[in-house]
Amino acid sequence: MPSAQDLVLITGGTGHLGFRVLVDALHAGYNVRAAVRSQEKANAILEAPSVNAFSPSSSQLSFVIVENILEDGAYDEAVKGVQYIIHVASPISAKTEDIPEEEFDSYFIQPALKGTLGILKSASKISGIKRIVITSSEVAIIPWKEFYQEESDVIFNDQWKTPLAKAPYANKFEAYAASKVGALLATQDFVKENNPGFDVINMMPSFIVGKNELVTKVEEITSGTNGAALGQVLGVKNPYPNPSTTVFVNDIAKLHVLALDPKIPGNQSFLANSEGINGTNWGDAIDIVAKHYPEAVAKGILPNNGSQPTKSTLIDVSRTESVFGMKFEPYEVQVKSVVGHYLDLVGKK
Repeated sequence: MPSAQDLVLITGGTGHLGFRVLVDALHAGYNVRAAVRSQEKANAILEAPSVNAFSPSSSQLSFVIVENILEDGAYDEAVKGVQYIIHVASPISAKTEDIPEEEFDSYFIQPALKGTLGILKSASKISGIKRIVITSSEVAIIPWKEFYQEESDVIFNDQWKTPLAKAPYANKFEAYAASKVGALLATQDFVKENNPGFDVINMMPSFIVGKNELVTKVEEITSGTNGAALGQVLGVKNPYPNPSTTVFVNDIAKLHVLALDPKIPGNQSFLANSEGINGTNWGDAIDIVAKHYPEAVAKGILPNNGSQPTKSTLIDVSRTESVFGMKFEPYEVQVKSVVGHYLDLVGKK
């Protein structure tokens, strides 16, 4: 259990995952310092129902403005006085539609490396930091072809390693995956070469699905990875298959906070995925919605006539569940969380 003096710096607190991590850290008893890019972002956190209901004191929740996380020494001030860091922030914008192929390296790879190494370097300049938990990804260790393009009987676990693929990249998704590989390898090299006073745990979620409390407009609810689950319920027919890997946002957030416990050995990685080795069938969202929201379907509020194909990707997360003593919530819980939020927003409109 955290002591009253334990202060954790959380980056990315206005993101889908980062906000849930922040809320869980408060409920776990940590004092939280949230690094945000503006006061407006801080206000969004304070006004969110989960935080507002908790009513944290200024010592329980404080903010530090970090406008550009890619600047040298961006986190130098933010890390002072903290015992732990949970680094969720990503320097990569979700709006990547217009990035030309020749800029994939400068847009995806280099920012991922600089963003991760930046917080490690800032933390290493001071004493007293015990552990840094970093949000990595399943694509940091699963080869791109096996993950997205080719059917494979290989069962991947958190001990798997994959080299950093070099440019050119076939598309922005492959470049994003390479950025995660590069950030993980850079982190491991940094710890090995610098032997800092802290250790590092990398959390590797699959596609994160679940209510994003900071989304308050209906038109924004399909942004990010929630879109693949909810889009088909709203009638979107996506011809491109997604890997069979999803995790409930509450579960992966909880893991980030539990990973601060010194009883969990450091300098290792943990995969997070639901529905056993075979994983999720994305298209099951249609049946889940028909079962739980028949009235909304009948009224046309939920068309429930789209499609989202699935590509099999086999992942073993039994070690994560064993170490942390938890079972990942099934896809049904994830879908109900997102659809319930959508219906709440429609009702308020």
